[in-house]
Amino acid sequence: MDPRTSPDPHTAPDLHTAPDPRTSPDPQTTLDPRYSDPKAAALPWSDAAARLAAAEVFWLTTVRPEGRPHVTPLIAVWSAGALHFCTGPDERKARNLAENPSVVLTTGSGVLDEGLDLVVEGEAARVTDEDRLRALAEAYVEKYGPDWRFEVRDGAFVGDGGTALVFAVAPRTVFGFAKGEPFGQTRWRF
Repeated sequence: MDPRTSPDPHTAPDLHTAPDPRTSPDPQTTLDPRYSDPKAAALPWSDAAARLAAAEVFWLTTVRPEGRPHVTPLIAVWSAGALHFCTGPDERKARNLAENPSVVLTTGSGVLDEGLDLVVEGEAARVTDEDRLRALAEAYVEKYGPDWRFEVRDGAFVGDGGTALVFAVAPRTVFGFAKGEPFGQTRWRF
């Protein structure tokens, strides 16, 4: 990619507000019988969204410029129909997102026979609207406690570690892997 036209994390596509799940149509929900117990039923999107809101740790997969994957754990908040995370502008994930916004976020249980694992596919878009950022900063404190308090300045979070760019990932496709009895694989397409 030509460095003169390569997007910079500071100028990456901006997302002022993510889609509101109250006004967005429900996703198309299907159960994949190839990977599901005959007794399984597709899970409702509301169950998956509640688990995304409650999950504390996610694994973010981005793509390096040469095409290799990069995976890192991080925290995120579910708000207005999207997962939101932050990262320093010089971190590998921010540099990857500057060239390719496609991401996968995963969360779930490390247990084989119980729980629900979720895989969220989408594109990361910068959030720079300061009102939206203030609401997200409060959401971080509500979910993770006062150690995760950020100020909002110049379209970013500012904290003890410096400046952090904020990204939103509105799901394009989400996979839910129900483990235990009955096991099943639900897909939600937006």
